[in-house]
Amino acid sequence: MSGREGGKKKPLKQPKKDKQDLDEEDKAFQAKQREEQKKLEEMKKQAAGKGPLVGGGIKKSGKK
Repeated sequence: MSGREGGKKKPLKQPKKDKQDLDEEDKAFQAKQREEQKKLEEMKKQAAGKGPLVGGGIKKSGKK
């Protein structure tokens, strides 16, 4: 073994998988997930202007 061969060997690249044909149930499920994601993003935008939801808990004074 020479010094250049040491270390981890890189794994061989796997061939890319072909896209599968989706049936109606899969298409409906993906559409539902996209709608839920859009709703979540809208809620995040609305909540962003209102400030933090948590007050931060008990505040400690500087005294020891």
